[in-house]
Amino acid sequence: MKGIIGRKVGMTQVFDAAGQVIPVTVIEAGPCYVTQVRTQERDGYTAVQLGFGEVKAQRLTKGQVGHLQRVNIPPLRHLREFRTKETDVEEGERITVDVFETGERVDVVGVSKGRGFAGGIKRHGFNRQPKTHGQSDRERAHGSVGATSTPGRVFKGSRMAGHMGSERVTSQNLEVVVVDPERNLLAVRGSVPGAKGGIVMIKAARKQPTAKKA
Repeated sequence: MKGIIGRKVGMTQVFDAAGQVIPVTVIEAGPCYVTQVRTQERDGYTAVQLGFGEVKAQRLTKGQVGHLQRVNIPPLRHLREFRTKETDVEEGERITVDVFETGERVDVVGVSKGRGFAGGIKRHGFNRQPKTHGQSDRERAHGSVGATSTPGRVFKGSRMAGHMGSERVTSQNLEVVVVDPERNLLAVRGSVPGAKGGIVMIKAARKQPTAKKA
């Protein structure tokens, strides 16, 4: 199974063999434990549940502790499921970062930074209103949203001010640049959603890039 849970460390840069600078995001990936294997016959779908982040048992509920003690693994804070077509792992198995290799393509799933209540300019990239002709408080307003007498209402889903960020985001087709099993580190090319210290899921890319035709 190509999947692991990690914690975002931050961004840095590395150099390739040609001396080119590659911006990468460093992720502390694993070690993880297989806490449960879901099957089509029993659960209606096939998936592997992984656990990450050892903590004291007092930090978890009794139900969570019992779920983990069932397969004799330490108390883990974060549990995530990875959908798979085949379950080639067993409950209690230890998963490390060496399931990935340099050059592979992965998808990284995380929760984006929360921006709170944001206006239309910041949230949707709207332009500001003119500063002239007597306006005093309309400079950053999104303008009219009405639809006259027919239908006489504002349509649901209109782009307006509101809550921004703190959403599940997937960065696709990121290249694995560095795999360090000794320090449980994984470096992928480009940015990864979320703040430093955020929990992310790394799995094999669903949309593999195709080779360009000559």
